[in-house]
Amino acid sequence: MYRRNRRSVQFAALAAGTALLATACNAAAKQDDSAASASGGSGGGKSFTLVTPDAVGQNEFLKLAVTGVKAAAKRHGGTEKVYESTDAASQQQNVAAAVDAKPDVIVLVGFEFADLVAQQAEKNPGQQFLIVDACTTKTYKNVSCAVFREHEGVYLAGAEAGLLSKSGKVGAVDVLDTPQFRRYSDPFAAGAKKVAAKTETSTRFVGGQSPFDDSARAKEQANTLLAKGYDQIMAAAAAGNYGVFEAAKAKGAFAYGVDVNQCVSAPGTVVDNVIKRTDVAVEKGIESVLGGTTGTSVSYGLKEGGISLTGLEAGVATSKCVIADHKDVLTKVAALRDQIVSGELKVDDPAAS
Repeated sequence: MYRRNRRSVQFAALAAGTALLATACNAAAKQDDSAASASGGSGGGKSFTLVTPDAVGQNEFLKLAVTGVKAAAKRHGGTEKVYESTDAASQQQNVAAAVDAKPDVIVLVGFEFADLVAQQAEKNPGQQFLIVDACTTKTYKNVSCAVFREHEGVYLAGAEAGLLSKSGKVGAVDVLDTPQFRRYSDPFAAGAKKVAAKTETSTRFVGGQSPFDDSARAKEQANTLLAKGYDQIMAAAAAGNYGVFEAAKAKGAFAYGVDVNQCVSAPGTVVDNVIKRTDVAVEKGIESVLGGTTGTSVSYGLKEGGISLTGLEAGVATSKCVIADHKDVLTKVAALRDQIVSGELKVDDPAAS
């Protein structure tokens, strides 16, 4: 969710279960030419091509995906290539270029590629695809999917909020009121009530024409909660999270980030983050495909290391997260994590049918 920065039209497609992609014309795609040529694994090694929906730049979410594909290439003595897209047209162009190169596995990150992969999978049954953070509607023998159980991490963040709240009011600012995105708010409330049963909870939704990148509307929703005494807020508004952070900071309240460490964006305000380890999903997904397990969808949560909290990972002391100063809270949250991993505690998934 963190990486979205221009998703109003594409979000509508996601909510309907279909990605809307523009037709490629003269799109210019940025390629990582520092990687060795991915030409079918010449020299005995394997070759992998990663296609991103946006430029990688300083986007930590996508940088993790690059880390994963590079780790897979190193493990297999092979090569990797990264095609960075800039818009829907270059996404289509990059997928076509990746297919033409015939690597052992083509990895794509994001729902934007669902329809394109479905089309290419039918035309190229010998090519293996791995989609991360999304999946095709129809099952294909040559398309594997890696998705995340974000709700497990959100539940733990909610537990932190419940333990830290002084007002007993814990809220969330979410992009839109749909089951898929309630994964970032409903479990937050559930986690808070798990550790403090009398906690009052509420969720506000960004909505509008551009729910993924409207900081002003996200800030407005956060201020609505803050005005009612909510002092711990889950920021699940994608690029709009910065609006939530600004609102919380101004009121001396606290917020929680998603996907990557957002504490560095608002030190002293962001308590913790629900981390989505795309590197783990990419590397493990490639291993599965090379091992002969294809055409399946694998879910990554706390147990698999695909979801975590910054507070529960190495380096929390230098993360600039508020939670680093609350080791007692982390001890209790770690115990909850262990219960989820063992199956003793089940977190309800709002997106489950």
